[in-house]
Amino acid sequence: MVALQPFLALGVILFGIGLYGALTKRNLIIVLISIEMMLNASNINLIAFSHFGVTPNANGQVFALFNIAIAAAEVAVGLAILLAFFRLRNSADVRDVNTMKW
Repeated sequence: MVALQPFLALGVILFGIGLYGALTKRNLIIVLISIEMMLNASNINLIAFSHFGVTPNANGQVFALFNIAIAAAEVAVGLAILLAFFRLRNSADVRDVNTMKW
C-alpha cells in the first residue's frame, strides 16, 4: 500500500512548478496553465488527506470537486480576458497588460 508522503511530495512538487511558472513566465497562457497546476496540486493533497486521514471519508473529495469547478470557471474567465486583450493589442505578454488603460 502506498503511504501518504508520496502524494504530499507530488503535490508540493506540482505546486512549486506552478508557482515558478506563474511568477516568472511572461506569456499569459503559461501563467493560466501554471495556476491550474497549482490548483491540481491542492486537489491531490485534498484527496490524499481524505483517503489517509484518521477517519477516511469523502470530505476531501467533495472539496476537490468544488476546486475543479472553480478552476473551470477561472479558466473560462481568464481565457475570455486573454482573447479580449489579444484582439486589442495582438500580444499575450504579461508586460503589455498595463497598456489596457483607457
